[in-house]
Amino acid sequence: MSQVSEAQVLDALRPIVDPDFQRNIVDLGFVRDVVIDAGRVSFRIVLTTPACPVKAEFERAARERVGALPGVTDVQVTMGAETRGRAAKPVAAGEVLPGVRNTLAVASGKGGVGKSNTAVNLALALAASGARVGILDADVYGPSLPTLLGIRGKPETIGGNRLKPMSGYGLTVMSIGFLVAEETPMIWRGPMVMSALTQMLREVEWGTLDVMVVDMPPGTGDAQLTMAQQVPLKGAVIVSTPQDLALVDARRGIAMFRRVNVPVLGVVENMSYFQCPQCGTRSDIFGHGGARHEAERLGVPFLGEVPLHMTIREKSDAGLPVVATEPDGPHAKAYCEIAARVRDQLKSTGRAAPRIVIEG
Repeated sequence: MSQVSEAQVLDALRPIVDPDFQRNIVDLGFVRDVVIDAGRVSFRIVLTTPACPVKAEFERAARERVGALPGVTDVQVTMGAETRGRAAKPVAAGEVLPGVRNTLAVASGKGGVGKSNTAVNLALALAASGARVGILDADVYGPSLPTLLGIRGKPETIGGNRLKPMSGYGLTVMSIGFLVAEETPMIWRGPMVMSALTQMLREVEWGTLDVMVVDMPPGTGDAQLTMAQQVPLKGAVIVSTPQDLALVDARRGIAMFRRVNVPVLGVVENMSYFQCPQCGTRSDIFGHGGARHEAERLGVPFLGEVPLHMTIREKSDAGLPVVATEPDGPHAKAYCEIAARVRDQLKSTGRAAPRIVIEG
């Protein structure tokens, strides 16, 4: 009888599905170090937390399924955990994203300021200038890229444990929204979020990119620290609306990136003003100029303003971003001007791997 193959072992383990990720443990990269010696098979299952509630069930199912393969006489399963905590070390860019020249975070101190829409149109404007651009949806709890780019379907698996990214309007795209059902609530523990982000960085065939735009989750928590640890971000763009409440949170975002040694490339004022399409009257619904003044006060560049306009909202909801579908319109022009300033900032910014400083 011929010896069982590694492919057969992995196929036997694929029916084992993580209930939180809703994907099988092979595609999630949990199965490591498969060794086959005649009829003896050994491997590790590396989970995202040592206290995983399904740990024992995974071990039992793995042992039974591989043990049922023809020719297998013994199965050794080692259970482990891999978390990204305080002791995690910075990782050089070439180790995580070897084909990516610049990694750019688009962030906000709070939700609801149009960060994701800004990230998408900024990425498209950078691509329109001739750059090869990818975009990663790091907002695990509220992924927006499938909707904003009108992309449906699931990524293909390459070689059993890597994913082929999706594409839309010339961008290379990855989002947790492609991997779970749209209505599925993301009730995940911190280590699981960090593991998902790490996998979307390390286990996706990103290829060669001039810029990767990372649509960060709002706020200043674990996900932002994980991204700063895992990838030496070339810089961050902060998105805010003009009113004081949003600016307070934007201030925190700027302070966080400075704390982890990520250059702040500038601030974008989104929903800057509203101009009535019928009468042409301009209304500063959220105030105006607050982001510019805050940028000046904090000593960071002001990258530009984008109006509150029905066309931008309608196009975004329909998966037809304005930079791609109305490239000659005034709104696309605003994003392209912001992209040009970001390009200038990227050229002038040099950055080594970050040193994360977290006080207990």
